[in-house]
Amino acid sequence: MKKFIAILAVMGVMTFGLSQSMMAQDSTATATDSTASEKVEEAAAPAAAPVAAGEESFHKSLKTKYIEGDAGFMSLVAVALVFGLAFCIERIIYLSLSEVNTKKLLASIEEKLEANDVEGAKAVARGTRGPVASICYQGLMRLNDGLDVVERTVTAYGGVQAGYLEKGCSWITLFIAMAPSLGFLGTVIGMVQAFDDIQAAGDISPTVVAGGMKVALITTIFGIVVALILQLFYNFILMKIEGITSEMENSSVTLLDLITKYNIKNK
Repeated sequence: MKKFIAILAVMGVMTFGLSQSMMAQDSTATATDSTASEKVEEAAAPAAAPVAAGEESFHKSLKTKYIEGDAGFMSLVAVALVFGLAFCIERIIYLSLSEVNTKKLLASIEEKLEANDVEGAKAVARGTRGPVASICYQGLMRLNDGLDVVERTVTAYGGVQAGYLEKGCSWITLFIAMAPSLGFLGTVIGMVQAFDDIQAAGDISPTVVAGGMKVALITTIFGIVVALILQLFYNFILMKIEGITSEMENSSVTLLDLITKYNIKNK
């Protein structure tokens, strides 16, 4: 829990700093553009100049749109992106560490059981990381209690490990839903702002409406883009969870077969 709170605090500070930095850079963009252009012309080769100009233009355009979309709402969308990515990265790391070579693991356990070395089989399972090895260890711990007890233990502990794999995924779905919702909220407020401007000016000319409409469209675009990015990571996480769950089920069946052979051999 302390690590989680620390991650949230760091991400919040990074997001706030990003917003402040982008706003500060925008206020000094006019003064620095000419100087930056001169330095680029002097230091860069003529062939690389168009590429650098394009990169600078994209960065400046993104920064400008971020500020034009109302820094308050754009910061909320950015917070949803940062926290969503934090949970995605944590899940990807956890799931990657949970993957092991199950064939090698089960082959080692089978070798130990054929040699009547139950403690050695337990040591192999205990010394291997991941949910598959944990399930095998729990099954081997109930080796002398009968096959029915082993099967119930493996099934129950498999459910516990599946819960660990899916831990935190609900937060990712929350931020996926929040990002476009915040964008749509900015859209509604932008429309209200446009109508307020029309009422104040007593005119419906495009110039009066343009400001509020721009805020509405920019916040919507950024919210949808953030949701799409998080959705890609979330689908990748689900794919890894399904793969590990399948390995857990297959390994449980194989373990029960190995224990059955061991019990028949030692009757």
